[in-house]
Amino acid sequence: MKIDNTLSAVVTGGASGLGKASAQALAAQGVKVAIFDINEKAGEQVAKEIGGIFCNVNIMDEASALAGFAKARAAHGQERVLVHCAMTARRGKTLAFDKESRSYKRTPTEDYAFGVAGILTASYRMASIAAEGMASLPALEDGERGLIVLTASVAAQDAQIGQVIYGSAKAGVNGLVLPMARDLMDVGIRVNSIMPGIFATPLMLGAPQNVLDSLAASVPFPKRLGKPEEFGSLVLELTRNTYFNGQTLRLDGAIRMAPR
Repeated sequence: MKIDNTLSAVVTGGASGLGKASAQALAAQGVKVAIFDINEKAGEQVAKEIGGIFCNVNIMDEASALAGFAKARAAHGQERVLVHCAMTARRGKTLAFDKESRSYKRTPTEDYAFGVAGILTASYRMASIAAEGMASLPALEDGERGLIVLTASVAAQDAQIGQVIYGSAKAGVNGLVLPMARDLMDVGIRVNSIMPGIFATPLMLGAPQNVLDSLAASVPFPKRLGKPEEFGSLVLELTRNTYFNGQTLRLDGAIRMAPR
């Protein structure tokens, strides 16, 4: 797909971190970008900086998502690219020792279901809404009509202790990719996911320096945290290269996470 000002894109979680880097990378190539986020102040600021539009969207809510897509399409036309970075989840071990009762307690099923809703179900929601709109577009070279990029995590393959919710839900995101790519092959919509390793996002950079140094040292090469713009660069390559389809791609400096 040629990246220029004829394209429009939706980036969820675009107010910060990997989503912001993706929005910036696309906008720098002339793409009209709509940012979906619940952080209105930060989202408006990023949209202003890149010449895009902000849509206050809660990815957990179907009506909110549909309204966001309607607003984005009214401003920029039907998107050909969706980059879904937004998520919400809870932490918890399957069983954790409770010092008060001197017994093991499980993480409530409701906490698990919340994480699945905020990661896996939300990924399907945003991707399927985008695909429905993309299917109406005229075909480009190779019959292509659109691209969906989902965000998984290296935890999808080597989740650590305490990541039973996050890791399994992110594995589910990877599980969406191939069947969805096959579902959408007849309408020319590609589906891929990126599994980022340890990235220097604002959330991660809030950790103490000694923790950040230890995390950087655990990366085989290069021995540092990933840069959000490197994630954005891969989004651009997935957009350009039409032969990327049905792929789950690690972007991690060759790290393999230890149990803890």
